[in-house]
Amino acid sequence: MVQPVDVFEELEFIYCPSSDVSAELAHYVEGLGAEVVFAIEAFDTRVAMLRLTVDGPKLLLAQHLHGEQPVLVYRVPDLDAAEADLARRGVGFSPRFEFPHGDATELDVPGPQRIAVYQRTRPERAAEIEGRMDF
Repeated sequence: MVQPVDVFEELEFIYCPSSDVSAELAHYVEGLGAEVVFAIEAFDTRVAMLRLTVDGPKLLLAQHLHGEQPVLVYRVPDLDAAEADLARRGVGFSPRFEFPHGDATELDVPGPQRIAVYQRTRPERAAEIEGRMDF
């Protein structure tokens, strides 16, 4: 019997590609009552973080994210250990990427689904951009 993977702590973000972050942000706020955590413009891209529920995952609308499918981003306590554990199970990875909360890597999974894991290493950076509204 295969042992369950116990490296995942919590689904923390749903990272969504967006062709028009500003318009989509307005729809989520006005139509769905979402709370804006931040809306930043930097490095020729726009990213907005929204909260639709108190406890659920936060939604990231990202102009720079390629592809059509959102990425489910799970927090792990130790990214190196998570990668090692998953690699032993035959899971591959894309190169690591950074976002304000810490480093992450997308897992190679069959099908159109997209899953990433990240380690929260920069909580102070996340706190610095909370409330920032560039657009």
